[in-house]
Amino acid sequence: MQTNSVFEYAVIRVVPRVEREEFLNVGVVLYCRKLKFLKVSFELDEARLKIFSKDLDVSEIKEHLHAFQRICEGGKTAEPIGLLPLADRFRWLTATRSTIVQTSKVHPGLCVHPENTLIKLFNEQVL
Repeated sequence: MQTNSVFEYAVIRVVPRVEREEFLNVGVVLYCRKLKFLKVSFELDEARLKIFSKDLDVSEIKEHLHAFQRICEGGKTAEPIGLLPLADRFRWLTATRSTIVQTSKVHPGLCVHPENTLIKLFNEQVL
């Protein structure tokens, strides 16, 4: 019998002009301690971003999102954060910041398959 595991997630947002408090959801990062799962899913819709600000550096935003991915995967390519335990990496990724790429508050839930839950949340929150 499969049992539910506690997971935590945050929505990744692009905030072109922090002072206007407008944002576009572009991804979800999900962490499940029990199942040793930390993964991010993102999609950058450049046309939608240009509606917010035509002066955005899309390549810089993409690099930030790929950094999320490297940190989730861990290892030397994401040093030094990628060498931390999963929980510490998740906390680092979801720490409050006032930059162009931010995360929402962390939300908890229960799941059996974190990969499926990540896909579901991504479809609900981003697409």
